[in-house]
Amino acid sequence: MRKEILFFAFFAAALFTVSAKIPAEHQYTSADFRRITAMTAKILDYNHYSATRMTPELSGRIFDIFFDSLDPQHIFFTSQDIARFAPYRHTLGSSMQYGEYEFAFQVYDIYRNRYAEYREFTRKMLAGKIDFTVNESVCARQSKEPRPASLKEMHELWRKHIKNDLLTFRLMERAEKDEAAKKKSEDSKKTAEKSPGTAVPAPKSAAERILQRQRDFGNSIAKRDRIDILGILLDSMARAYGAHSDYQAPKLSEDFEIQMSLSLTGIGATLTNENGYVKIVELVPGGPAELSGKLKINDRIVSVTRENGEIVDMIDMPVSKAVQYIRGPKGSKVTLRVLSGNSSVPVAVEIIRDKINLSAGAAKGDVKEVNGSKIGVIELPSFYMDFDAAMRGDKNARKASTDIKKILDDFKSKSVNAIVIDLRNNGGGSLPDAIALSGMFMTGGPVVQVRSKDGVEVERDPSGKIDFDGPLVILTSKGSASAAEIFTGALRDAKRAVVVGDSRTFGKGTVLRVESLDRYNSWFGRKLPAGSLTFEIAMFFRPGGSSVQQLGIVPDIQLPSLSEELEFGEIFLDNHLPWDSIRPVETIQWDADFDKKVAELKKLSGQRIANDPKYQAFIRQVELFRVIRDRKTLSLNEETRYAEFCREKQISEEAEKLMEQTDDKNKDGDVILKEAVNIAADLFRLNQK
Repeated sequence: MRKEILFFAFFAAALFTVSAKIPAEHQYTSADFRRITAMTAKILDYNHYSATRMTPELSGRIFDIFFDSLDPQHIFFTSQDIARFAPYRHTLGSSMQYGEYEFAFQVYDIYRNRYAEYREFTRKMLAGKIDFTVNESVCARQSKEPRPASLKEMHELWRKHIKNDLLTFRLMERAEKDEAAKKKSEDSKKTAEKSPGTAVPAPKSAAERILQRQRDFGNSIAKRDRIDILGILLDSMARAYGAHSDYQAPKLSEDFEIQMSLSLTGIGATLTNENGYVKIVELVPGGPAELSGKLKINDRIVSVTRENGEIVDMIDMPVSKAVQYIRGPKGSKVTLRVLSGNSSVPVAVEIIRDKINLSAGAAKGDVKEVNGSKIGVIELPSFYMDFDAAMRGDKNARKASTDIKKILDDFKSKSVNAIVIDLRNNGGGSLPDAIALSGMFMTGGPVVQVRSKDGVEVERDPSGKIDFDGPLVILTSKGSASAAEIFTGALRDAKRAVVVGDSRTFGKGTVLRVESLDRYNSWFGRKLPAGSLTFEIAMFFRPGGSSVQQLGIVPDIQLPSLSEELEFGEIFLDNHLPWDSIRPVETIQWDADFDKKVAELKKLSGQRIANDPKYQAFIRQVELFRVIRDRKTLSLNEETRYAEFCREKQISEEAEKLMEQTDDKNKDGDVILKEAVNIAADLFRLNQK
């Protein structure tokens, strides 16, 4: 989602990254830094879709983003520190246009020294006695709180922060002991049988693990190259323009291999760093993590237990380093400890690593029978295309639309009555393929409008023929974005499909451009890599004139789901571009009775969900997650905190038992997809009437 870009721009950026070799950092001169800073500032100022010129307000935004990038938890800079740099607030952006960059290093020096103080504070605190019977609490979302007013307040935050870390480890150990008392660990036996002579290293104490983690992170802060420090400031400026704009400093070749290699095996999850945690932002369709059903988007990984028993803490660890511990040989086991929502105790999740099968992310078709009706289900994880083959001119290049054409032909041979297209967590992909796929379900008509600085272009279905003209339901979630929203919006505006799912889709309605700064650098006779810049250059609009930006697409029928409870989507991204609208274009209205049918479908679905014990059990799990998510504080009293954890676990287990006890011959655990299939069957019956 964050990197949805035009194909040719992505390909050019990939070539640039592969060929770039980073010379020693000292080869960057002050003149190089000034030039890279000025180039980045001017490209954004003159080319960004928002047409926002540098203002004191925008400069203040850069100022705040930079401090939050270094200190997202608001525990290392006081309000006094911010006041010290206040003269930069309204002039920072304009000075960067002239190449000024020293602000970044002045602030970073304070950050480096402050973290060293934090490490010493931690060492002294852990050497003493800590009382876990005191009734006090720590804020669950410190990043939303004001910065401490003084060093005294900051030290108090440090004390609670460290106490919370230590308590988390104590609760993890306590939960493990309680679990071991109920049942013996089969995995431990198997490991002992396989390697009787292998000594399992003694686990480090909680204090040792905290100090080790701080030492590693502190060393990375102290040794960070100046070009990377400058990159944080330039990225802050890009993000001030738009939620999907960013600057990427030149990467080391080994980092590139970690991020881009398709030959490595692992768990099949896309990770990012947020507020000191390694967070899951995407699950690869068909990957071990997704197939396990135990990990969710927004889960935070706090530690990894390797097969030899070694525990590696992930907090404050860069993603590029974290993946080295999470990836591993096919068939090997990795145990992750993850936090969901604002849960106070991490839960152990075992995943068997496997080769990430990219074909598992291809479209899949299945036929389900409901009350005598045949409902075809198409699962489409992305609008994929083999860009390499397309660049070679291969007419048989694999893409989503051709795969779905084969599925539709199969459905036709089986006399399918209606179709459900599952676009949940479909992050987008190829725009031409989204247009081609739209044309398979409607004859002619506009699919999407694209507005750039040069005006508005209307993209239409070029085929003029239809592959399926029966009842159609599109299942979406907050993870359905970009090309998925274009496809959904086109069919919904034409009243061709009934949309069901979360209260809205992601809301990613912009086209991105990737610009390598190397070529600009070469104009000045310098061949040093200068990084790359990504920014918004255009916006998508539905045929009806409404943008999908920010607000996404509202379904005709909303279904209870876990993804509905996540703070996920464009609207939650800082500095996202606002919703907009343009003049609608004429569309062919497919069904004159569409609105009446939707009202009837909504009524039938509501009755069915209310009487479905399996869906009701699922709703209980959703309610539990909501309670955890909305928690404002975390108790630092061990007994209180553990009681909360046990209560959460009990409710979760009760809900799981209800799910298992329900009389469902098909054992279909996806209650949301099952309801979408029922809605499609209802739509077929309504059409028959």
